[in-house]
Amino acid sequence: MEDSRIFEPGQIVQHFKRELHSEGTTYLYRIVGTAVHSETREKMMVYQALYGDCGMYVRPYDMFVSEVDHAKYPQIHQKYRFEHYQG
Repeated sequence: MEDSRIFEPGQIVQHFKRELHSEGTTYLYRIVGTAVHSETREKMMVYQALYGDCGMYVRPYDMFVSEVDHAKYPQIHQKYRFEHYQG
């Protein structure tokens, strides 16, 4: 996996929907780290929103690093669901 796809605690990432709603910190998240699901042993990504109620979220790691479904979202230019924020 290339370095641009490695996520470390504290890094800021953007969800692809930020292209549609880019005001302020909307769809920006801080990486908390990875975790392992206690029942399935699946690797999970833990991250926190930098907008709204600043909720804490968890998502399967493979889904977190997956590519955007461009058939469903043809207007999106971002390649991956989450990418490092360059702002």
